[in-house]
Amino acid sequence: MERAVIFDLDGVLVDSSEFHRESWRVVGRERGFDMTDELFWRTFGMPNRQILPMLLHRELADDEIAELSERKEEVYRDLAAGRIRALPGATELVAAVADAGFRVALGSSTPMSNIRVVLDALCIREFFEAIVCSDDVTHGKPHPEVFLKAAGKLGVDARRCAVIEDAVVGVQAAKAAGMKCLAVTTTHPADKLKAADLVVPDLTHVGPVTLAGLIDAASR
Repeated sequence: MERAVIFDLDGVLVDSSEFHRESWRVVGRERGFDMTDELFWRTFGMPNRQILPMLLHRELADDEIAELSERKEEVYRDLAAGRIRALPGATELVAAVADAGFRVALGSSTPMSNIRVVLDALCIREFFEAIVCSDDVTHGKPHPEVFLKAAGKLGVDARRCAVIEDAVVGVQAAKAAGMKCLAVTTTHPADKLKAADLVVPDLTHVGPVTLAGLIDAASR
C-alpha cells in the first residue's frame, strides 16, 4: 500500500516566522492595528481570513479581508526576497521521501503566491505531486480540510499519510484528519506539540524509515 507525506510550509521547510511577524507589524502601522506577540504565536498556522477578524476585533467583509491579506503577503514577500533559507534537514527529507517512493504533498495555510516563492527558492518544487493552500479550502487549520484535500489529490487513504507540522493548530488538523503527525519544535516548544505522534527538534532527526514506521503502525 502506498504511503504519503504531507509537509506544512512555514516552520517546517523554512523559518519564516520573523518575516511574517514583521509584515504584520508593517501593515499594522499602516492601518492602525497592533499584532501582539501573543496573538501572533496563537494564530501562527491559521489562514489570514481567520486571523484578521481576531486582530481587528470585528467582522470584516470579504473584499476587506482580501485586500488586507494581499497587502500583508506582499510585504512578506518583499521582506523574504533573497533571504529564504531551508530549515535543517528539510530539503534533504523532501528528496529522501520522494526517492523512497512516498507520495509527497504540501498542505499549508499560506497563499499559493508565497508557496511558489519558497519552493522555487529551495529548488524543491519538482518533488511535490500535490499542493493545497489557503486558496483551496473553506476551513483553515485546526480543521482537517487542507490535509484531507492533499490526500485526496494524491489518491492515498488518510490512514496511510504522515503530516509534518510545527504549529499547534496544524497538529490538531492532522490528528482530526486521522493521520499520523510528526512535529518539529521550530516555532513552539515540545510541550505544546505533545498531541503529535512524534516530536523532534528538527528534520535532521527524521528519515523515510521513521515516517514509514509511523504510518505502518497506524495500519496494524
